[in-house]
Amino acid sequence: MEIRQLKAFLAIAEARTFTAAAQRIHYTQAALSMQIKQLEKEVGVPLFTRMPRRVILTEAGERLIDRAQLILREHDAALAELAELAGAKHGRLRVGSASGMVSADALPPILKRLRRSHPHAEVSVSSGTSEELCRKILAGEIDAAFVSLPVEAHNVETELLSRDQLVAIASPRHPLAGQRVVSAFALAGEKLILGERGGNTRRLIDEFFAEAGLKPTVAMELSRQAAIKNMVSADMGVGIVPFSVAREDVERGRLVRWWIEGARINWEMGVARLSGGYLSPVTQTFLELCRTHFAAEATAVGTRGQGASRSARVGKKPARKSGPKRAAKRKG
Repeated sequence: MEIRQLKAFLAIAEARTFTAAAQRIHYTQAALSMQIKQLEKEVGVPLFTRMPRRVILTEAGERLIDRAQLILREHDAALAELAELAGAKHGRLRVGSASGMVSADALPPILKRLRRSHPHAEVSVSSGTSEELCRKILAGEIDAAFVSLPVEAHNVETELLSRDQLVAIASPRHPLAGQRVVSAFALAGEKLILGERGGNTRRLIDEFFAEAGLKPTVAMELSRQAAIKNMVSADMGVGIVPFSVAREDVERGRLVRWWIEGARINWEMGVARLSGGYLSPVTQTFLELCRTHFAAEATAVGTRGQGASRSARVGKKPARKSGPKRAAKRKG
């Protein structure tokens, strides 16, 4: 049964003549007759008894009329609901995040702005490793996710949002707290507190030690960067995290930061989604807000870095953010 056939059937059932029904739904009488013939052929029984000036519903027609009305009501309701999803105020957004820092700092203001343009959107947030979240994207369980890059999953496309450098962090009470740079060999001898396996950040760290021919001592594997920082602050070991994660704690004196000698371990974070998948209006808005937010963050960090450089040139005590430039020169 086709929707247009059911509409033709109900028009005739209400008008009781083919001529009046054709005028009501803007069909030619011949086209209307063809729709009914096809419908009667499909159901296998006549739906009308044809009289000279009117038609009468058969028993089969009377049984079909309630079903046809229900089908058309559901059809119209579905179209209306889909039209709402295509509009600016409704929709569904399921977000995943492999970064506790993004969930705590970036996601709240992004979703707050999203609510202004999509006040009735259904938004949910879940966490997991980058690998787990890519599997959820492929399974259709989430629409987008903040992940560490690169992502190797097929049919998942990513967009770079921010770039950072991995640094070692330690308690201010650590014997080497006064150093600015630490070697891979020295790190391998520490009790390391790292992120759990399955994430790209951990993969970068493991690859770094493997290329150096070292087997580090991993004392703890934790799922959240905040947990790593807290354990390090409690003198439980040395951590390796993105610089942006540790910046505030270093500035407050809660942690010390070491640049890792002989290597720049770059950490990249992006947003992932299904390759070639349909982007609803709410998802499109979300992605645009992500681009805007992280672009503004990068600009703010760059401005603070320039301020630190100016302070150093006029003889003031240099801010800690000037460290990356000196470290880079030291590495050659």
